[in-house]
Amino acid sequence: MRNCYFCTNNFKKIDYKEAESLKNFTDSQAKILPKKQTYLCVKHQRRLALAIKRARFLALLPFVKH
Repeated sequence: MRNCYFCTNNFKKIDYKEAESLKNFTDSQAKILPKKQTYLCVKHQRRLALAIKRARFLALLPFVKH
């Protein structure tokens, strides 16, 4: 089983302003990838989803790709 990316790299915070790093956790249609594909722990998956949603609201990430 793979380990959580944020736990292994000792990230203290998932920042919504780092849009380029958040793009790695979205698919081609700008949907948030599920936990089974990202291999994140529950705590970091929730924080990642919140960061992506905040970045979308501030127009740093798209809601949908056409």
